[in-house]
Amino acid sequence: MADRSVLVTGGTGGLGGAVTAAFVQAGWRVVVPQRESATGAGPAASGPVRVTADLMDPAGVERAVRAADDDPAAPLRAVVNLVGGYASGGRVHETPVEEFERMLSINLRPTYLVTQAALPHLIAAGGGAVVCVSSRAALAPFPGAAGYATAKAAVLAFANAVAVEYRASGVRCNTVLPSVIDTPANRAAQPGADHRRWVTPAEIAPVIRFFASDDSAPTSGAAVPVYGRA
Repeated sequence: MADRSVLVTGGTGGLGGAVTAAFVQAGWRVVVPQRESATGAGPAASGPVRVTADLMDPAGVERAVRAADDDPAAPLRAVVNLVGGYASGGRVHETPVEEFERMLSINLRPTYLVTQAALPHLIAAGGGAVVCVSSRAALAPFPGAAGYATAKAAVLAFANAVAVEYRASGVRCNTVLPSVIDTPANRAAQPGADHRRWVTPAEIAPVIRFFASDDSAPTSGAAVPVYGRA
């Protein structure tokens, strides 16, 4: 029986599937929110618990966090914030503010809301971990992605703030920064790229699992590049 739970947002996405599988294999109770209900979406004996929740909505976030912390034998000990999105555009003077704000909302709002709701539970459990996903673009922007780069830089700054504010409460917060992740969606969007240089979900997942585990207990406020060969 699992003795700890992890909430993995974005657990149905290209990276999320590998992260979810890594935690299940390590013996965690894994809770995965999803926007729509699906056949077989309830608890499974050997797989994740799925809960329908809109993570842009505070009420949906509360529902997801409650589901992650409703097993007294497996208290919530980690949160993995994978929800985000990318949209290319023009240069800054060609990009409507609505598109810029959409990148901020998609990438930052769920991370903030989920972390905010989960922190009291992590403290009550005696401590735990928050893992956020930023991007190399936060440190090295590229043309046509000012909104995305700004949003991912904000995720990194937020994670660092959490690390400082909750260190004394036993909650650590670390961030991974991927380059281009080798997912079907990214391959379809960049068919001519050298996909061998991209980082795979299976390579990122163990890093995230490490930061959620007790093995990373001395570390908080880290920003770790996971670039592959890109």
